[in-house]
Formats: sequence, C-alpha cells, structure tokens
Amino acid sequence: MIDVEAIRQRYEAVAPFLDERGRRLVAASEAVAAGYGGIAAVTRATGVAPSTVGRGIKELGRGAGSVACRVRRPGGGRKTTVAKDATLLSDLEALVEPTSRGDPQSPLRWTCKSVRRLAAALQAQGHRVSHTLVGELLKGLGFSLQGNRKVTEGDSHPDRDAQFAYINAKVGEALAENQPVISVDTKKKELVGDFKNGGREYRRHGDPEAVRVHDFMIKELGRAVPYGVYDIAANAGWVSVGIDHDTAAFAVSSIRRWWQSLGRARYPHATRLHITADGGGSNGSRVRLWKRELQKLANEIGLDIVVSHLPPGTSKWNKIEHRLFSFITQNWRATPLVSYQVIVQLIAATTTKTGLTVHCELDTASYPSGIAVSDAEMADLNLTRAEFHGDWNYTISPKPP
Repeated sequence: MIDVEAIRQRYEAVAPFLDERGRRLVAASEAVAAGYGGIAAVTRATGVAPSTVGRGIKELGRGAGSVACRVRRPGGGRKTTVAKDATLLSDLEALVEPTSRGDPQSPLRWTCKSVRRLAAALQAQGHRVSHTLVGELLKGLGFSLQGNRKVTEGDSHPDRDAQFAYINAKVGEALAENQPVISVDTKKKELVGDFKNGGREYRRHGDPEAVRVHDFMIKELGRAVPYGVYDIAANAGWVSVGIDHDTAAFAVSSIRRWWQSLGRARYPHATRLHITADGGGSNGSRVRLWKRELQKLANEIGLDIVVSHLPPGTSKWNKIEHRLFSFITQNWRATPLVSYQVIVQLIAATTTKTGLTVHCELDTASYPSGIAVSDAEMADLNLTRAEFHGDWNYTISPKPP
C-alpha cells in the first residue's frame, strides 16, 4: 500500500529549494518508486498534475543528458481562467448563494445545484467554463457534496428531563420489587411481498435477490403491523404481527396476549404492571380508546396498570426501539418479507449476545379504526392521575365487580 502521507512530507521538505523542473522530477521519482498507482498517489500528495508527473517520468527515462536546460520563468505559462475572467467567481457565487446551505462564515458549505447546470448558466452569461472547472472552483470556495444529517430535535418540552427522571425512578422501584415493567410501541409497518428490504447479506457473486421495482401494496397480501412488548427485566420481547389497523385496541390486545402467554407465569406475585410508552400513536397519552382498553385489561388480570408516557419528540429513547426493534431490523436485512409466516419466523429468530429472546405470533383479528369513546365512558374509568404531569403518568386500577 502506498504511503501518501510520507510522499507528501518528503515532497514538501524539498519543494521550496527546487525550480519547476526539479519539482517535476522529484514527483516523477516518487511515482516511479511507488510502482503501480504511483502517479495517482503522488498527485494526491503533492497536487502536481498527473500529466506533469508523466512528463517527468519520460524525462527520467531519457537520462540527464537529454533534459532541456531552459526553465520557465516564474509566472510563465497559461493564465488561469479566473485570472482572465474577473467576474467568473462572483457570478458563480451569485448563482450558488440562493440555494446554498450552511453558515456563510463556516468553511463547510454545500449547494443543491449540479455543476453541469451551474456551468450551463455561466456559459449563458458569456463565461467560457466547463463543469469540471466549476467543480474545482466550488471546492476552492469551500463547497462540497454532502447529505442530510439528523441533528435538529426541535423544541423540547420544558419538563422533558423531569419526566425522564420520574420514569426512571418509578421503573427502578418496580424492578426492585420484582414487578413487571414493559416498554411498548408499534414497529414500522411493512409491506408483505417480494419488495426490497434494506441492508445487505452474503450471496453468491452476481446473484442478488430479485425484488419488485415499485413498492406498491399488494392487496391480496396486505401490510404487516408489528406491535412489540419488551420485558425490561427479562430482556425478552413479544411481537404481535397484525394484519388490520394499528389501533389502541390492537395495542392492548398485544399486551394482553403477552401477559396471558408469558407475563403471568413470569411474575406470579405481581400486584401492578408498569408500562412505558410513547406519547403518540395507538398508545398515545391522549388516545381515549387506549385508556378504555387498558381498563378492560386491568379488570381481567386484576392488576393496577401504571402508565408513563415519554415526553413529546423523544420516541427514539423508548427502550423497545434499541433493545428489540433494532435487532429485528438487523436480523431480516436484505430479506424480502414475502409472507406473514416469513415475518413471524424472522422476528422469532432474533437473538443477541446479551441473551435477548423474542416470541412472535400472528394476530388475524380485525381492529376497526374510528371508534369513538364518549365522555361518559371516560368518566367511568377507574383512573388516578399522578401529581406530576397527570396527563403523562396515571394508574388504571381494576373496577370492583
């Protein structure tokens, strides 16, 4: 492997003492010594054009006696386009500035206009310029090609940190008393069929998995709605794969199936069930149906259900996201989800080195959307709000028979 940094250091050490020919020959000797790929490496290290390095290699090959004695005087050679066209840079910046991004005072700036379009616009103004030169000029002005970066969270709720501290304290108390604590959420809905799935997987060279070009839902196959329950203490997940709407009834039904299948046996002496959930979606803090269905569940299992919602805009901090869903996504990467059975099997096969296990079942029940819950039904709930943010923290207790 060619050490570009070493070439740069050696060249910069002697370049100030050499004339044009000397710099060319030093660069050429470095390229010859480097072998295959030497010209490209020397160009990156020194900034000497590949054609100049190649000319120097030819001079070295002819020997010392054949090298011409004349050296171009300082400042000789063809003038640059910028030197000959005084308004080129200003006109280029005028074209870029309306669509530029970033802090003008920062060396990191970027544009959403292509170099070919910029070159065409400059040519229309009378400048003799190519898209290659435009790219070089943009680089000199501090522009570069960049993608998007998710860094802006938006305005945060003033009680965000206090709510996290509240949740942490309540969860810690429940775990210390061996009470069940679960994190719940709906994973991204997935189209069922031979559609592209993100990620890469090892296959024989030249034999990629063939999938559809367009991601349009196939009505006969439908869409999968995975709702997850993550048991924090047991490091175990439960996922119900629904085939209908993502409603609060479906969410609570998934929790019910987890409790009946796993939770009840795992926590035989439980007196309450603590749930941490996002502030929106089917288990949102303002969803009336969510509270009504939790009341039904509390009546059935005979436990207090303590609910703590994450503050707005903080769903990525929900434990189920990085303790369960992220590993499911890794497990089925680059695998088309051609059927519900495949989805269930891939989710159930998800494991980690830290001992994560996942149980998955298909839920074929119907969960109609648009169900309204009346004020009378809300008033009939056995719901106790916490002193701190009762809209986010509340307990639903079983109603007396």
